[in-house]
Amino acid sequence: MKGLNVFLAFLGGAAVGAALGVLFAPEKGSDTRHRIAELLREKGIKLNTGELDELADKIAQELSPKQ
Repeated sequence: MKGLNVFLAFLGGAAVGAALGVLFAPEKGSDTRHRIAELLREKGIKLNTGELDELADKIAQELSPKQ
């Protein structure tokens, strides 16, 4: 059971790292958001532009340094 938890933690960390890499890639924000939306649609998750913007804003807030 402990090995499974370690494996799941590793997968979760890899997913977060990949998402952060995409969000902070040196490309236009609109292009990045379009790519994210396309990837989500491939997985069966449909977000409109407003929902995608809201998701990106929430992620940015979580990643910004706390004051």
